[in-house]
Amino acid sequence: MRRIRITVAYDGTNYHGWQVQPGLATVQGWLEKVVAEIESAPVDVHGSGRTDAGVHAVGQVAAFSLRNPIPCDNLRRAMNRLLPRDIRVMDVSEAEAEFHPRFHARAKSYEYRLWRAEICPPMKRLYVCHHPYPLDEAAMVELAPLYEGEHDFSAFAAADEKDALGASKVRLVMNARLWREGDELVFRVRGSGFLKHMVRMMTGTLVEAGKGNLSRDEFLARLSAGFAGKAGPAMPASGLCLMSVEY
Repeated sequence: MRRIRITVAYDGTNYHGWQVQPGLATVQGWLEKVVAEIESAPVDVHGSGRTDAGVHAVGQVAAFSLRNPIPCDNLRRAMNRLLPRDIRVMDVSEAEAEFHPRFHARAKSYEYRLWRAEICPPMKRLYVCHHPYPLDEAAMVELAPLYEGEHDFSAFAAADEKDALGASKVRLVMNARLWREGDELVFRVRGSGFLKHMVRMMTGTLVEAGKGNLSRDEFLARLSAGFAGKAGPAMPASGLCLMSVEY
């Protein structure tokens, strides 16, 4: 049995997220469908994490086990022939038998993009959040690095079925930066792992600060374990993209 590692890019607009859901189009569902066709048997495809409905990826990592001896390059071509055009397998390689894309991941990087101009070009609309309203961008740039370090991100997490397990919501953020790139405001964050809606709520909190609704102290309070409320709000899924996973 071979262990196969793939890097996947997808436009999440038409999908109900990564994870298989009965009767709904998902990225994992499509990958399992086409690999099963190649293998002539059911195949479980595991990803590095679950992106939400409408979220995009250029560097999602997934893995599965295969008996078929097809060479990696031919497997990539075969998968891309069978997949819809908004999901592409960018790379295929052999992996160690025990490789798991989620449990072995050391860091992930996400980007969230806000389109700041009055008019959002139609070709951009699915990949940004259009926010042409006044923001103190300098304040947002200054606050973004405060996410760095180990914090309890409970206030930045949407309700999840895993909450019943009582798992820690402490996460390590290695790098968090926000900058202007033409008409876009880009927030990039690299961390050990992310909770449900966490990056979207981190961005939303920066936007609230940019509106003048949060002081520096109020911003920092949301990173404390005892904070009673919620941060955010979560920004729309369209602006978020999983950029890379590190091992």
